[in-house]
Amino acid sequence: MELVEESPYRFRIDRHDPMRVPGVVFASRSLLPDAGADRSLEQVANVATLPGIVGASYAMPDVHLGYGFPIGGVAATDVEAGGVVSPGGVGFDISCGVRLLAADLDGTELGTRLEPLMDGLGAVTPRGMGKGAVWHLSKQSELDAVLRGGSRYAVERGYGVERDLARCEDYGAVDDANPAEVSERAVERGARQVGSLGSGNHFLEVQTVEEVYDDRVATAFGLRPGQVCVMIHCGSRGLGHQICTDYVRRMEKVMARYGIKVPDRQLACAPVDSHEGRAYLGAMAAAANYARANRQLLADAARKVFKRETGRGLDLVYDISHNLAKIETHGVDGGQRSLCVHRKGATRALPPGHQDLPDDLRDVGQPVLIPGSMGTGSYVLTGVPGAPAFASTCHGAGRVQSRKQAVKAERGMDPRAQLEAQDIVVRGASRRGLAEEMPAAYKDISAVIESAEGAGLCRKVARLAPIGVVKG
Repeated sequence: MELVEESPYRFRIDRHDPMRVPGVVFASRSLLPDAGADRSLEQVANVATLPGIVGASYAMPDVHLGYGFPIGGVAATDVEAGGVVSPGGVGFDISCGVRLLAADLDGTELGTRLEPLMDGLGAVTPRGMGKGAVWHLSKQSELDAVLRGGSRYAVERGYGVERDLARCEDYGAVDDANPAEVSERAVERGARQVGSLGSGNHFLEVQTVEEVYDDRVATAFGLRPGQVCVMIHCGSRGLGHQICTDYVRRMEKVMARYGIKVPDRQLACAPVDSHEGRAYLGAMAAAANYARANRQLLADAARKVFKRETGRGLDLVYDISHNLAKIETHGVDGGQRSLCVHRKGATRALPPGHQDLPDDLRDVGQPVLIPGSMGTGSYVLTGVPGAPAFASTCHGAGRVQSRKQAVKAERGMDPRAQLEAQDIVVRGASRRGLAEEMPAAYKDISAVIESAEGAGLCRKVARLAPIGVVKG
């Protein structure tokens, strides 16, 4: 697929039938996907065919092949102009995201306490494919409250403090959640997983602030050089996966009724204001709240271990999702329009002054949390005024190898030993699980961040280095 280089970090796919808008890829040339091995640029063009799409079909620097939409894809549709919502534009792990907590503790103070700290975190963090969880819900009404209330309900039940909600996207819960639109199968899958990490690329990581690029913004976020932090990456588990599965099937059956044709069945969609569109958004919001509660519970468990092992607490820096579709108001062709903004493997990055930010962050912008691959650094960034792609940026390093390829590449090697050689303490992962997530399977996170900043999507605040990891 032909790409036109518009600037060092911006490439264009010219519009051609049946595309309604062009494609735009934010990346350096070295980060562009290999067209022979990765069809993600074709997916960018396919997304550009969706009814009601405005601006462009965008791809972030970490773009790679996904289901329907590329991972690292952003697209907005005009609700009043027949714009659609597509479950493939959110993905199977609805509201998968990142939560960062900061300790009043320097890495140099941990010393010999790191090993017992990691033992404790490993013990209280349910993970893997099983049904273990922090919160064992005994009643259907409790799960319903989680789906409606997210982190707010968890805090009400004693899992956290009120300040957590101000430092969480949507203040801890999406208000238009509708558990009635969640299938019994999805409820069954989620009932025993509230407060669990899952598997794959999900993790709980102990880190230190290795470098600060903007002292003023870092201070507002609650970060300083050498500080110990905890980063949690997980989502809505089996509940979110089932909701996506249910609604892809449901929308595939009704597209013809609405006169919709798409080049890939994985882009199954329905108008935002249709019955099916509203039902999906209600179910998706319920899964988003489940994911927020999930991270809230894991954070609360981590806080208790930190207090016991170090005598210090953990304050929430921010909690942000990177798999959502949200109804937002943005400028289009000189006017303000209500848009359904799909972010799949992409993070919202609100600029300074945005009304959705809490008072203590409004002057500096939203914390943007971008984890690297296991064993590499993670970054904290902030939103910038006038950013393209509807105030969105990348969500991670982006895979360049499938999990099968990664395991094959690590054959004959010891992933755990490689991490421990970097002074990273590992708890609870199988050899295969570690091999799937080693740095060679991902793009260079520093190059991804350079492209995101160079394209004007966000701005660096701090870099975090791992010292311990809990994996599924």
